[in-house]
Amino acid sequence: MPPLSVTAKDGEQAESSLAEQIASVRFLMPYMWRKDRPDFKRRIIAAFAVILIGQIIMVAAPLALARGINQLAEQDEMLGLTAAVAGFVIGYGVLRLLAAGLPQLREYFFSVVGQTAQREVAVSVFKHLHSLSLRFHLERRTGGLSRLIERGVRAIDFLFRFLLFNIGPTLIQLALVSAAFGIRYEWSLVIIVVVTVVIYFWFTVSSTEWRLKFRRTMNEKDQLATTRSVDALLNYETVKYFGNEGYEAARYDEALCDYQKAAVKSQTSLALLNFGQSLVINFGLVAALWVTASGVASGRYGIGEMTGVSLIMMQLYQPLNILGFAYREIKQALVDMERMFALLKVGPEVEDDTNARELIISGGAITFEDVHFSYDPERQILHGISFEAAPGEKVAVVGPSGAGKSTIARLLYRFYDTDQGHILIDGQPINEVTQKSLRRVIGMVPQDTVLFNDTIGFNIAYGKPGASQAEIEAAARTAQIHDFIAGLPLGYDTMVGERGLKLSGGEKQRVAIARTVLKDPPILILDEATSALDSATEQGIIGALREVEENRTTITIAHRLSTVVDADRIVVLEAGRVVESGTHTELLEKGGLYAELWRRQSEGFTEAEAAE
Repeated sequence: MPPLSVTAKDGEQAESSLAEQIASVRFLMPYMWRKDRPDFKRRIIAAFAVILIGQIIMVAAPLALARGINQLAEQDEMLGLTAAVAGFVIGYGVLRLLAAGLPQLREYFFSVVGQTAQREVAVSVFKHLHSLSLRFHLERRTGGLSRLIERGVRAIDFLFRFLLFNIGPTLIQLALVSAAFGIRYEWSLVIIVVVTVVIYFWFTVSSTEWRLKFRRTMNEKDQLATTRSVDALLNYETVKYFGNEGYEAARYDEALCDYQKAAVKSQTSLALLNFGQSLVINFGLVAALWVTASGVASGRYGIGEMTGVSLIMMQLYQPLNILGFAYREIKQALVDMERMFALLKVGPEVEDDTNARELIISGGAITFEDVHFSYDPERQILHGISFEAAPGEKVAVVGPSGAGKSTIARLLYRFYDTDQGHILIDGQPINEVTQKSLRRVIGMVPQDTVLFNDTIGFNIAYGKPGASQAEIEAAARTAQIHDFIAGLPLGYDTMVGERGLKLSGGEKQRVAIARTVLKDPPILILDEATSALDSATEQGIIGALREVEENRTTITIAHRLSTVVDADRIVVLEAGRVVESGTHTELLEKGGLYAELWRRQSEGFTEAEAAE
């Protein structure tokens, strides 16, 4: 397979140049003509040989029929006439049957090549999207991105079939027809055929270019409508919370109305194009028959030549009719495919250094050294953050909303690189080790757990693909969710629904803990892991987390201070700066920001409850 290019900035441009579209087609070639698959080369050669034979037969059959009709016209005896008719009809039928059957043989040879190429291109794009940075995915809508890939893969299939099996054979047939007419008849027929095809191509190309803007607008409106529907369905609960079903339906209808208007313009312009194409084709057919009829009248040709020329012209113009449609679709397919391939040109924001090595864990110590970071140059998030977490220690990061707590988790996972300063694990700067080895040693329990639309067992096993059932159940017991799962009718085979919609917040959180336990990482990040839960559920989750935290270096990002009172060290952030650090008791005694936050969160509780 060819290497992926990752040099451009954006994978979703609305326009693409002809050079870029041709480059996209060139990009496909190594997926078919592959050095590591000589069988692919044999299949492609065989497919093209079948195409050539089929086109020769397509031209030869009408000529043979014309000769037969001429002989029939000269036949006097009834017995001989009957035998000749039978022979010509059967012969013509056999040739037509061969011409019809050869495309199926062509499919037999080429289908494996084409389908394999499509699959590998789709996998390449899929893998590349997962290699891109978090910022790329946050700035794009999943529905629109999915649609872009879907159209691109569909475009590949279309191009394979029409470029190789429609346009190619049509050009071969045009060359054979021109040669046959020039040799057997006269060059005026050749001129008529060539001029008709040239005019047809000119009219089709110019008209298609004119109406392409309508098609582009239609596709953009279609993508907008799809994106809105996907967004609304993914946020089903939010829609229900605010009773906005009618509002979402109106937004979807608005997008569909725009699509409808664009589609009407596209269909109207298509009707005009089709009429013009029919006019050109019929003009060429009538002109060719006029020349042939003149030759028959003057005695230069037999009466059968009228049938032969008519059949040949109709056979030639039939794919030309499809060719008009094919050009329009190929033009759009090239745009769709180029947009998909443009995704491959988007470079990841965070890349491994050429000399990156594997991260070696000796204890799991984490160090932030004067870390500065901003998502946007105009808005600094972290200002010189420094703190340490010794091996096996639990360090909590707390502070008001917007202080930069979750950013610390994202930097540790290296979803982003720091603007200044260093993050080290066991003394190794994380930007000098491979991302894969870094993420292998870190486990994450996020605030908003998103599950795959699969079984509970699958979602737990995601922490360690290929894990045995015993390992999955052991992790579930540690997360205190095994008994709940065992009580379900389908047990671990229970489907959780899209994004885990069928499970409660506490149940989803325990599944997240279970899969992190199964991963068994030496470093654990808890990013607001209980802040979205009620107090009773939170206590159960905290109990499960206490067991998971054993013998692991843990970074706990928390809003509820009651969940981190047992931390070995608490780092207090405010406006992206460390303003305090110490244990819970030490920070309360200081009477600073932490003590103020504690007081606010403790209001409404008795002193004993707050202390607890």
